[in-house]
Order: sequence, then structure tokens, then C-alpha cells
Amino acid sequence: MRDFASDNSAPALPEALEAIAAANTGHVVSYGADPVTARLAERVREHFGAGAVGFPVFNGTAANVVGLRAMLRPWQGVVCAESAHLNVDEGGAPEAMAGIKLLTVPTPDGKLATELVERRMTRIGDEHVVQPGVVSITQSTELGTLYTVEEMAALADYAHARGMLLHVDGSRLANAAAALGVGLGELTAGVGADVVSFGGTKVGLLAAELVVILDPSLSDAMPYLRKQSMQLASKMRFVSAQLEVLLTGDLWRRAASHANAMARRLADAVAGHVTITHAVEANSVFAILSPEATAELQQEFHFYVWDEHTGEVRWMCAWDTAEADVDAFAAAIVRVASS
Repeated sequence: MRDFASDNSAPALPEALEAIAAANTGHVVSYGADPVTARLAERVREHFGAGAVGFPVFNGTAANVVGLRAMLRPWQGVVCAESAHLNVDEGGAPEAMAGIKLLTVPTPDGKLATELVERRMTRIGDEHVVQPGVVSITQSTELGTLYTVEEMAALADYAHARGMLLHVDGSRLANAAAALGVGLGELTAGVGADVVSFGGTKVGLLAAELVVILDPSLSDAMPYLRKQSMQLASKMRFVSAQLEVLLTGDLWRRAASHANAMARRLADAVAGHVTITHAVEANSVFAILSPEATAELQQEFHFYVWDEHTGEVRWMCAWDTAEADVDAFAAAIVRVASS
């Protein structure tokens, strides 16, 4: 059964596995004081700026929670889209593990804008109310849409003018940067972001994510917060090796660009046969299917129903999705949609 449910379903990049094997030699100092992690620090500075500091962690939920812990005081909350991964798919981790109040905003396309954030800027200075301290955006969004560089910069300027910080949940940051034709730094430090969760898993790594601190005032707390959050790898070289190879050369861009191209191929093939509900800008396609059509397709292909009430489904492509897989899936979609 071919999987279009998630880019997490894809295997690890061969280069990532080769990097793990290459790091599996001899004894080195543990907990990140190793040569591989030192080289990763250089790659982080190359991509995200001379002052950027990277902290490897095991998964995206932890990257978000640990990064936000570094940004917030106990009485502050996070403004995010109602559809944000932070709100919908973290199992309550921000609340349970860090006591973080999420201040959600409904959005039509998964994207925050300054006027939407403004709705949460109420009762500022009121000690009875959680105060907004961070604006968190998902790039690309949970609905597969993209923030432009200008939109991200506007949100950063808005947040900073009000004493807040900008967090970028970049579990698919590589897909966004590849689609926009910019570098990772242009989409983070270049727009004024303060903390970034850089996703490795969805673009082909194995249990390797990265918290990138761009505001130097936040770096000192991170080693302690990462340890408290049970995300300090004792054999960190195996995590760092994957991130290093991903950020060396254009591997991240090649992997992400391929996934994006396969989603575009799928959307083009089924256009006119199903209703596509969101702009196809990264590596996902959202569409409406009848329950009967969905049930028939899921006998052969694995994908998620996004909204049981409307029949909206999500089809996700990955670094290893083949054109033949897309074409076979598209043909099946057209067949069941027509019947």
C-alpha cells in the first residue's frame, strides 16, 4: 500500500544513514562535545547567520516546546493559528509539559497576519489575563500554504514593536524555502525570527530536529531547558551527523523540491475531477471527496481524512515519492471521483 498520508512515512535519506554509519567509529566525548556536533554548529552559522546557535533534539514536538520555553515568561502565552500544528497535533504538549497557554486565532488559509494577531492584543497589562509574549507561525502551514518573506517580516516587525518575539515552527521549513526559491537564513534570520524549529524528520532524517536560536539573549537557558525536557542526546553525534549532511551542499533543497514537485504533479492530474481546497504551494494537496470515494481509495492507498465533517482529505508527498506512484494514485482518484 503506497503511503500519501505523511512525509513521516518515507524512509530515511540514504545520505542520513551513511552519515550515521560514518559517525559510528571510535570513542568521542558524549552529550554534544564531539567533532560532528562542532561541524554542525558551523553549518548552522552558514545557513542561519553568524550568531545562530543550534540545539539538536529528537522530534518536532520537543523542538517547539523547548524553543518556546526559552522565549516565554510564566505569565505569557503564544499567539498562533487555530490550525497550527502547535495547537492541533502536539497532544497538548505545550500546555502539559511547559504550562504554555496557546492564544489561537481562526484563519482561512492557516496563515496569521498582523490584523489577526491584533485580535489577541487585548487587556495588555491586566494581571488577570495571560499576556501574549510570542507569535508562532508554521512555515509551511498545516494547510500547505506559504508565508512570503514579506509576510513573515511584517509579523516579526509587528511582534517586536510590541515587545513580543517571533517563533517559526519549521517542521517543513525546507519545503517552504525550496518552493519560494530562497535560503533557510532568508526565511528565518532574514525576516527577523527569534527562534526556529528546523525540521529534519519530514525531509528525510531519523529522529533529528534542530532548535535554532537567533536572538542571542535566549541562548544561555537552552542547555538547561533541553536537559529538563529530556531532549539531550548522550550520543549526540548520531543526531548531529544527519543534520550536518542535510545542511551540507543542497541535499535539503533537493529532497524538499522533489516532494513539492510531486504534490504539484498530483494536483495538476486531479484538477477538474475533485475540489482542491487550498493552494498547492509545498508538498501537500487538500481536496474534497465523498466518504464512499475515500473508503474505496483507502483500500489501495493510505492517506488521512483531514475533516470528517466536510470530507476534506490530505495527500502528502515525500522526498522518495515517485512519478509512477503519483500517476497511479491520480488515476485512481479520477476513477473513483468520476463514479
